[in-house]
Amino acid sequence: MEPVRRCLTEFSLEAHDLYLNQSVPHLEGPPDPLQFYRDWIGSNKPCIIHNAFNHWPALSRWTPAYLREKVGSKVISVAVTPNGYADAVHRDRFVMPEERQMSFSSVLDVIEGKVEKQGVFYIQKQCSNLLDELPELTADVEPHVSWMSTALGKLPDAVNFWLGEANAITSLHKDHYENLYCVISGEKHFILLPPTDRPFIPYGLYQSAVYTQSDGGDFEVIDQSDTEKVPWIPLDPLDPDLERYPSYRQAQPLHCTVKAGEMLYLPSLWFHHVRQSHGCIAVNFWYDMEYDIKYNYFQLLEALSGATESE
Repeated sequence: MEPVRRCLTEFSLEAHDLYLNQSVPHLEGPPDPLQFYRDWIGSNKPCIIHNAFNHWPALSRWTPAYLREKVGSKVISVAVTPNGYADAVHRDRFVMPEERQMSFSSVLDVIEGKVEKQGVFYIQKQCSNLLDELPELTADVEPHVSWMSTALGKLPDAVNFWLGEANAITSLHKDHYENLYCVISGEKHFILLPPTDRPFIPYGLYQSAVYTQSDGGDFEVIDQSDTEKVPWIPLDPLDPDLERYPSYRQAQPLHCTVKAGEMLYLPSLWFHHVRQSHGCIAVNFWYDMEYDIKYNYFQLLEALSGATESE
């Protein structure tokens, strides 16, 4: 396997030398659809776009008072964890959050410190939770990003709403979507790694489980014994265990902060880890990626990387 490892390392280094940026570039305004496809989607590179949704009423309207008035009584899905990590490896388990049904106002009470509760709360349910659970807010944004829909020739598969505490963290993972991530208030902190760094990112297979909070407030990890094991990344890029995962030394992560009024284009198959300021609100659009030769190449890279890990 050593020749394969050398080839994978050279593959990644060549990508960084030839076309990947050393930082996330900024665009000053909404791009031309064809130009955006050529420069960013086709080349699978992230960028931060300014002035792309200045016209959204949400930027000025979405205060706690407005949200309480508009959707305060709505019951929504909220992820609750003991440590802020939902959908993450904890010891030898892949642990998902407790999905709790709460009124929007009760979530704001926790985030604003008006009530004290054990655990970390995060509105993060995907599958178009903005459209399905909070349709009253859709008039304050757009149903899709017109130039992105034109560039891709399709509408988004999902439009998601995010609101949470500062210690709610999204563990390192990748998605099969072209992602436009729009920060409405506060800021998001991203760690990004390109698909070509896959040889340096460790994976394991984990028993799936969920957090459950008892009446006394303690959290337990309950196995989901009837499910298949989940492939996930055990490494925390904030504090990587380089003795256990030495190959991560060769990864070249990008760090960027997306502030209120800014939009991050996060390309499909890029690995990302996300933190946020307290009470940050964001909306993102997921466009399904094209399952073309780029995806085919990545599957080959994935298979070869997995083979060298298990050897």
